[in-house]
Amino acid sequence: MKIEGVPFGTTDWSDVPATEHPGATGVARWRTVEAGNIRVRMVEYSPGYLADHWCERGHVLLVLEGELLTELANGEQYVLRPGQSYHVADGAAPHRSRTPSGARLFIVD
Repeated sequence: MKIEGVPFGTTDWSDVPATEHPGATGVARWRTVEAGNIRVRMVEYSPGYLADHWCERGHVLLVLEGELLTELANGEQYVLRPGQSYHVADGAAPHRSRTPSGARLFIVD
């Protein structure tokens, strides 16, 4: 990821409106800031959330709260807890997320 056209800025996430994105089950609530060529998000997954698609976009993702189960299209699975992260390039490993108990994430893509 090459960050371009992004001036210095700060974000009070409580001021950023949330948008809802239904999953195959549950819902994701995104607070999104777009700057230059990046998207920065604070994301909350409801308990029982399962993504409705395989994502091929690159991300840097940090788990802030809860437990995130990330499944790759090749069958590999990873469990991430608060303080753990993953990173993946565009098109490198299609993946999807689920959480039995809910999770709060910080994501840059």
